[in-house]
Amino acid sequence: MSKATLYLEEPVHKALRLKAAETNQSMSELVNEALKVSLLEDLEDLKDWRERKDDEPVGYEAFVELLMQDGTI
Repeated sequence: MSKATLYLEEPVHKALRLKAAETNQSMSELVNEALKVSLLEDLEDLKDWRERKDDEPVGYEAFVELLMQDGTI
């Protein structure tokens, strides 16, 4: 493991301390898990972007029409 210094907003730090105490996990464990989840979400977003990057753009009016056709609105 590597050691790092993080600067957290006071309310975030307090919430992290409380969650660590409530879950019997260290603050480091909680931060590591949150970062892993965030990195996986980034990877999913990049994959989605690659799949759709060549799609034709849809204008606002056409998009609203699509929403009406599929029953969303």
